[in-house]
Amino acid sequence: MDTMMADFDLPDSMHLRPTRRPVVNTADFRSAMSSMASSVCVVTARRGDEQVGRTVTAVLSLSANPPSVLVSIDMMSRLADIIAKTGGFSLAVLADGQSDIADAFAGKVPADLRFALGEWSEWPSHHPKLSGAVSVLDCEVIGSIETGSHVLFAGAIVDTESEDNREPLLWQRHGYHGLSDID
Repeated sequence: MDTMMADFDLPDSMHLRPTRRPVVNTADFRSAMSSMASSVCVVTARRGDEQVGRTVTAVLSLSANPPSVLVSIDMMSRLADIIAKTGGFSLAVLADGQSDIADAFAGKVPADLRFALGEWSEWPSHHPKLSGAVSVLDCEVIGSIETGSHVLFAGAIVDTESEDNREPLLWQRHGYHGLSDID
């Protein structure tokens, strides 16, 4: 199995073994995964004057002790590079009605214009902080696992804000939905 190598050091890695049986093709994988409803999040990081971000749905609550999340980031991306070099990232769980921000950070807007959408400030860590989201987290990397094409970054939550009156933006079957769409 060929693995791509990033131009930054990872604290830890887990090499995946080849499967005994053939894996499904990419189209079947994408179809199966599209059935899963996921909160739409934007992961961001800053290093000096450079700030980057990406829309992600591969996020999960990792542990309550220490309070932490796990995010999956393309290993060859500038975002993975900055997270690895700064040792941190921020995460915004987007609210229903923030699909324009999700689209921008999914690549539908040039990278240098993405932070013009929404209201942004910064955490004490200097990582970007989005206003209007359901929850925003500032995280310090406490571990990572290389999985071939992506890096799983475990981030201890060092600061958070949540808005109980907002509903999350969901992604399922290649489209955005709100909780009210489920009924």
